[in-house]
Amino acid sequence: MVKHLISLRRNTITVTAAALLAASLAACSTPTAASSPSPSTPTSTSAPVEFQTRKVTNAEHDLVFHVVDGKLPALVLDAGGGLSSSYWKDLAPKLAKATGSKVITYDRAGEGESDEVSGPWRVENAVSDLEAGLKELGVTKDVVLVSHSIAGEVATNFVTKNPGWVSGAVLIDANVPDFFTDDMLTAFEPVIEQQKADLLAKDSTKKNRQLLAVMVDYATVHRTFHKLSWPNDVPVTAIVASETPFVDSPEAAKLWRDAQAHFAQAGPNRKHVVAENTSHEGIVTERPEIITNAIEDVLKTIR
Repeated sequence: MVKHLISLRRNTITVTAAALLAASLAACSTPTAASSPSPSTPTSTSAPVEFQTRKVTNAEHDLVFHVVDGKLPALVLDAGGGLSSSYWKDLAPKLAKATGSKVITYDRAGEGESDEVSGPWRVENAVSDLEAGLKELGVTKDVVLVSHSIAGEVATNFVTKNPGWVSGAVLIDANVPDFFTDDMLTAFEPVIEQQKADLLAKDSTKKNRQLLAVMVDYATVHRTFHKLSWPNDVPVTAIVASETPFVDSPEAAKLWRDAQAHFAQAGPNRKHVVAENTSHEGIVTERPEIITNAIEDVLKTIR
């Protein structure tokens, strides 16, 4: 079925390729101008939640973390590619109030207020940055990862590298290893190369540099990701948007849905939730209650 995608007309396959990158990059239409929930962001008529900003240095670049104090497990919110911690500006304060948990949002390197790093995007570097930030904040156990889109790759690598650090996770229309089969990656390889050439012909903006960084060795990197397995002892809920990143390709959309379902069925302590009437880009704002409920369910199993 994957190879059938290549036979689609050129304009459709180009859009689909962009969607494949959206699945990894989430260069979304969601606002990105602000980098974090503002301190004292009001969540309702009740008292506002106070966020503290901390700057952490790792591998000679600075990363910006935002923290609201609370009890463990700590909720670590990680947005998709092309998005900063502002992606969580409405949900993060609500989660802090609803759960009483410490809530952490942050800007990955090259996003928001964090330093841009030259060279290819590598998940190992993103994991190292997150490790450094959590250590600086004193959170070296009882973490619940809440990860959107490409942050699913960070979460999967983090949890497999650091046994005992993560108590649970909620993946929000996130990249899972099951999707990136050899056939899928082979089918899209030439299209990604064309998109790289198109981006190189454009102005060198921060967004375009980030897109290009993820495209470097895309197939090789994701074949490695495909081999990873989520640990059986870490509860995880995979929330899937009803409208996949592949709005212009029913074949790719089916592969995405099937991969998410397969991931949820491949081990114990896993749940699969379809968020109706949501999109890949807007799921956090369109159905926040589904995410809140999933997080609360995970917390009940580990507290």
